[in-house]
Amino acid sequence: MPTPNLNRISNNARNGIIVVLSALVISACAATGTSRNAARIEIQDKVGFTITERARISSNVRSDYAQALKLLEQGRHDEGAALLELVADATPELSAPRIDLGIAFHRVGDLEAAEKHLLLAIESNPNHPIAHNELGIVYRKSGRFTQARQTYESALDIYPGYHYARRNLAVLCDLYLVDLKCALENYEAYVATVPGDAEARMWIADIRNRMAQ
Repeated sequence: MPTPNLNRISNNARNGIIVVLSALVISACAATGTSRNAARIEIQDKVGFTITERARISSNVRSDYAQALKLLEQGRHDEGAALLELVADATPELSAPRIDLGIAFHRVGDLEAAEKHLLLAIESNPNHPIAHNELGIVYRKSGRFTQARQTYESALDIYPGYHYARRNLAVLCDLYLVDLKCALENYEAYVATVPGDAEARMWIADIRNRMAQ
């Protein structure tokens, strides 16, 4: 198997917790107690979507959530993760806090904890493409390439235009599974939504050359 080119691997957590928050809105009531999660995905354009999760949460929990994210963005991982776990425990019907925890633990290299929280996020919201994509990255980094492929594909089944997952799947098939047909199909689908990625176009040309040999 060829040595993976790490420059080709998309890291969805490159902007930290902001990655999740930019694609997710929580509609919260100021009353205590919880209600069943009515999560829904809204496609904004061919490369954008918003996920809304509705729940009744207290103003204190909402404040703690914002504070936890602020601590994580400041690099205060232990404090932020501890507070975010309290938020997640108080809002088990919401996937957002668990996804944020998964990304936070991924950033500090604790893949086991990242996997745990991402699986809990999917349990509460099976149709969350970000959770599936982030879990796929964790599986890939821990050497479980078949599971990574299945998880990326789950994200794309939910939202075919999710270009981060499409790129991750293409890279996985190219460098780790050596499935050039899968890699080419997904690189081409990715470029169709992100036409300005010159690197991806180079990778497509490289794969076509290898397939022609």
